[in-house]
Amino acid sequence: QVQLVESGGGLVQAGGSLRLSCAASTNIISFNAMAWHRQAPGNQRELVALITSGGSRNYVDSVKGRFSISRDNTKNMMYLQMNSLKPEDTAVYYCFANIRGLESWGQGTQVTVSS
Repeated sequence: QVQLVESGGGLVQAGGSLRLSCAASTNIISFNAMAWHRQAPGNQRELVALITSGGSRNYVDSVKGRFSISRDNTKNMMYLQMNSLKPEDTAVYYCFANIRGLESWGQGTQVTVSS
């Protein structure tokens, strides 16, 4: 089973930036897709950004123009650059991978944006 470990969360003021990282325990080049999800207290988990093995990217409307997802197949890493952060971005952010139909999740990293 693939292990995914997130890092980079923390407390930041509104308007600030954070970069989340997701480290995979195996080679990610064969992953069908990787993504970042988030879950705020009392809310359902939502897909924030997704990147396919071919490099196609999709974002939820609320983060378009502010967040950028990327992956480095040589380092088995995925990233989420978050700029112009807003208090409503506060949530636990989870790394997700789809490997030939099998899903793996990280343990999550907390992002808190103060107003």
